Amino acid sequence: MVMEGLGKSLRNVLGRIGGASSVDDELIKDICKDLQRALLEADVNVQLVLDLTNRVKDRATNEPPAAGRSLKDHITQIIYQELVRLVDNGEGLELKPQTIMMVGLYGQGKTTTTGKLALYFSKKGFSVGLIGADVYRPAALDQLKQLGEKVGVEVYGEPGESDAAGIAKRGMEHFKDKKIVIIDTSGRHALEDDLIQEIKDIAAVTKPEERILVLDSQVGQQAGPQAQAFHEAVGVTGVILTKMDGTAKGGGAISAISKTNARIVFLGTGEHIRDLEPFDAKKFISRLLGMGDLSSLVQLASEEIDDQEAAERVGRAIMSGKFTLNDMYYQMAAVGKMGTLDKIMSMIPGMSNMEDKIDFEASQKRLEVFRTIMDSMTNEEKEDPSIIKSRRIERIADGSGVTPHDVRELLKQYNQSKKMMTSIGKNRKMRKQFLKQMGGIDLDSLQDLQ
Repeated sequence: MVMEGLGKSLRNVLGRIGGASSVDDELIKDICKDLQRALLEADVNVQLVLDLTNRVKDRATNEPPAAGRSLKDHITQIIYQELVRLVDNGEGLELKPQTIMMVGLYGQGKTTTTGKLALYFSKKGFSVGLIGADVYRPAALDQLKQLGEKVGVEVYGEPGESDAAGIAKRGMEHFKDKKIVIIDTSGRHALEDDLIQEIKDIAAVTKPEERILVLDSQVGQQAGPQAQAFHEAVGVTGVILTKMDGTAKGGGAISAISKTNARIVFLGTGEHIRDLEPFDAKKFISRLLGMGDLSSLVQLASEEIDDQEAAERVGRAIMSGKFTLNDMYYQMAAVGKMGTLDKIMSMIPGMSNMEDKIDFEASQKRLEVFRTIMDSMTNEEKEDPSIIKSRRIERIADGSGVTPHDVRELLKQYNQSKKMMTSIGKNRKMRKQFLKQMGGIDLDSLQDLQ
């Protein structure tokens, strides 16, 4: 999970609010201290932390809760709103035909991120072309071609050519029928005059709608000054932060950039080609606080599962808790395509609190075994698991090359999952949150569950 340490600390703060016998000035004071500690450990700027906790303290003390809302829920909502305010600095990339120029220093993950971005737009239904205009790093074009092949996107480049602007211009002509064109430019060890001029020359001939700066989140608070410097030099319109899965400085990077003129548009969350997430301040904070992000989960499912009916089935199971082994199979298939198990669990409300109790790597392997077992079941058995008794268990085990114990483990897991989903489905607040987060996704078949 992205910024797992900060998320755990913030959830502990909310847990302290929920477990308090009453809300008084002393509790508010202690909560603010815990918030300060959590944010400072995540490398957030000291002054930003003080400003945030002062606002939390002032609002919690003087602002009355909305009608029907408890004081505890009111304070939780204040913390959520102030954290969103801390990192929010605009909308993400629009889903429209456009030219995107990628810029950045050496070692920030620019070329890899270019490939990830190409996959993102391809998944959204756009035709994409990649232009390799990095003329300084010898392996850059080869790396881009490998990424392009992996994501099914054509790459234009001119090996041995040193005129980056010329390459970009001819690449634009080559890709004139593509909806999205992404240009990978050269990097340097520092923002030098020749790099600035080269980027300006490329921009002059390609006229990109977006100039995206790729930054390693490990730079922490220095991400802000770097983003500002690039913005002043070449007019950066957005920032992608890489390596957000393995750094304790992500909070510093996000909060620092959010105070500049360049908005954060994506987070790189791992080494896999799919590990690129659109940055949405509200959804990001919601997941950190353990409130989940069901709309993104269903969106991921709808993109990765082959048909709309299957995607709706996953959504229906999540919300209602009424699901069969077939539903569970669809969910496991979606998990396998969408990313790691911990990433998916973080999108389900309340599941982030299970992180210390789950060995995600072992669980991932277990899911693969479970899917193999279900492949040996009849549809009748998957629709009604209650009929699976001893003789059927032995037949299923033989057919899938596992032991009867493994089959019983699957059935045990299914019953536990069903119980968990049922509890979510019966929770009126979670159901309401789920429906609200569905946004524009067409899930008409779920309306009977409202």
